[in-house]
Amino acid sequence: MENKTLKVIATGDMFITRRIPQEGYEGFEQVRDCIMEHDVKFSNLEMTFHRQEGYPAAVSGGTWAMMEPEALDDVKRFGFNLYNTANNHSGDYGQEGVMATIRHLRERDMVFSGTGANLGEASRACYLETRKARVALISVASSFHESSRAGGQSHEMTGRPGLNPLRFETRYHVDGAHYEMAEELVKITRVNAEEEDSIKNGYSNPFKEGTLPFGNAGVFVRDERNWIETVPKEEDMVRITEEIREAGKQADVVFVSIHGHEFDGEDTAVPAMFLETFSRACIDAGADVIIGHGPHELRGIEIYKGKVIFYSLGNFLFETETVGLQPYDAYVNKKMPVDTKVGAYMDDRSKNGTVGYGVLENIWRAVMAGWTMEDGKVTQVQLYPISLGLHDKRPRKGEPRMTGDEKVLEYLQRLSDPYGTKIRIEGGVGYIDL
Repeated sequence: MENKTLKVIATGDMFITRRIPQEGYEGFEQVRDCIMEHDVKFSNLEMTFHRQEGYPAAVSGGTWAMMEPEALDDVKRFGFNLYNTANNHSGDYGQEGVMATIRHLRERDMVFSGTGANLGEASRACYLETRKARVALISVASSFHESSRAGGQSHEMTGRPGLNPLRFETRYHVDGAHYEMAEELVKITRVNAEEEDSIKNGYSNPFKEGTLPFGNAGVFVRDERNWIETVPKEEDMVRITEEIREAGKQADVVFVSIHGHEFDGEDTAVPAMFLETFSRACIDAGADVIIGHGPHELRGIEIYKGKVIFYSLGNFLFETETVGLQPYDAYVNKKMPVDTKVGAYMDDRSKNGTVGYGVLENIWRAVMAGWTMEDGKVTQVQLYPISLGLHDKRPRKGEPRMTGDEKVLEYLQRLSDPYGTKIRIEGGVGYIDL
């Protein structure tokens, strides 16, 4: 990409459960026009698209996410041309739902990455051809149920449809006294009994010296001080970074999309340590921008080696309470009659709109992030605040509208401060100059 200016815009989570009226909604045109000013237009499709072409999984990403395929035509009306499909809802309707969604996307010639018929397909970059550059996108999820993970192929067997996974390990570093307490707790609870038996019989490797697993909850590590570490799984990191290097040979610019809910400590606005480690490693491997989403709220922005990491752009369109159908499992989990309707289920879950995402301010404010690339390098980031209607009624709630709200940008300034990122605010838009 020589002497050409590439304009890119990215948004966060799109959980669409209502069709967009033919004439649009109030504020639709302003959002669409802003998106359409760019060459590359990305969003995270946090939804499966089919008409019960898959079976409801035993567990979901929170709400079983299914929308009629024609809603993809509404998504395209915003102007998007690049999509992520790897997230905690990818497997809500099993492997059939994954493949049905892929089929409906391909029928509409939509460019996406993150899911596939096997691990190789889910891991590969997709390529968007523009007049100014060939753009690669690799999409990954760290928040998912194991059953959603794509499987690789052997020389004898086919792979498993699913998403491109980033797994991680939690390590609880503790001093000697607390390590002895952990050993006593493991002994009393027998939480490792099954794994210990497998080690004894030669099926599993012994625990690493100085470490002590506590079932599936993580590993205690003997240390001089007490602290918590999260580490991306090496097998996944090798696969993902190899794909980034390959994409760098085949495209002018490489973007990585990461869907991760995990947070550090008790503050949901602070990404877990492994997400920071992952993002920086992707840039070291050749990625130009990391596009984070998943926690349904904003997180900070980091400039690392002159490249941009958006740890979360928040929501773009969030209509979770008007989903059309929920399966048997949803009602049984809430101890409700299985003939309950969705509206009543949502009333119960939200305690009539008084708890949950519906009343949390940070869920309903976000940004669309634009950036300008000159000769393949980001020279400026532009941040456009949007509101999704915190106080709107359920039938209208979740539709994005541009606001120019400088309070949102000031909040993002505070989130980005620990990374040393400076956001300049002018006329209701945030700017980062590189």
